[in-house]
Amino acid sequence: MTKPVILVTGASRGIGLAVTRHLLLQFKAVVVALSRSCSPELYELGLAHEDLNIVACDVADEHALANAIHSAAQKHHGISALVLNAGVLEPVGKIGDNAPLSEWKRHFDVNFFSLVTAVQSALPSLRKNPLGGRIVFISSGAAIKGSAAWGPYNASKAAMNSLCRTLAEEEPSITSVALRPGMVDTTMQAEIRSTGGSVMPPEDYQKFLKVHADGKLVKPEDCGYVIASLAVRAPKSLSGQFVSWDSEECKPFRKEAQD
Repeated sequence: MTKPVILVTGASRGIGLAVTRHLLLQFKAVVVALSRSCSPELYELGLAHEDLNIVACDVADEHALANAIHSAAQKHHGISALVLNAGVLEPVGKIGDNAPLSEWKRHFDVNFFSLVTAVQSALPSLRKNPLGGRIVFISSGAAIKGSAAWGPYNASKAAMNSLCRTLAEEEPSITSVALRPGMVDTTMQAEIRSTGGSVMPPEDYQKFLKVHADGKLVKPEDCGYVIASLAVRAPKSLSGQFVSWDSEECKPFRKEAQD
C-alpha cells in the first residue's frame, strides 16, 4: 500500500515534533519536516527513520517555502497532506501601544501568508492524490476570542480559519480542517508565563499561570495524535470546520479511540 506523504511545518519542537513522531510511528507515513532549525530531537528522529526528510526552511520566505514544497512533491511523486503548524505569538502588546506596522507584517508573513504560499504550492499534488488531499491548519481559540495584547495573533488565526472555510468551498476534493489544540505545554506557553505579566490583563495572565501550576496544560503528544490522524484520514464532513482537539467531532481521532 502506498504510504501517505505528509508535509509538516514547524516540525522541530512542540506540537510539530509530536505530529511528526506520530505520523512516522503510528501512521507509517513519509514525513517532510520543515523548520528554520533542526532540534536535537528532530535530528535523532531523522537518524532513526528513513521516511523522515528534514528540510531547513523559513516559512516566511515565500520562494524558499514554495521551492521546498515543489521539491518534496517531485521527490515523493506527490504530497498527500499538509500540517500547517509553524507560527509565532509576537509582537505582544495593546494595539494602542503602537507596535511598528513592520512587526505586524512580519507576524502575518509567518502566521498567514505562509499558509497561502504552502496551499498554492501543494494544491496540484493534493488535487491528484489518490488517498485524498488533506490540509490541517493549527489554529487557536484566539481566532474567535480576541485576547487582549494578542492583536496580531488573534487576527492571523481568524484569517487562518477563514482561509480554511474558503478552501473547503473552492476545493471540494480536498479536506481542509482548522484545529484548536488548546493550551499546550510548549515554549510558547513558557514565553507567555515569562513575559505576559507586563502586557496582558492580570486575570488573563493568572489563568495561564494557574493552568501550568495545576498541571493541566495539554501534552503535545495528545493533541499531536489527533492532528496526525486527521492528516491521514479526516473525513469530508469536517472540511471547512474549526474543531477542538478534544471535541466530540475529534473523538474518533484521539489515541484512546485506537487503543
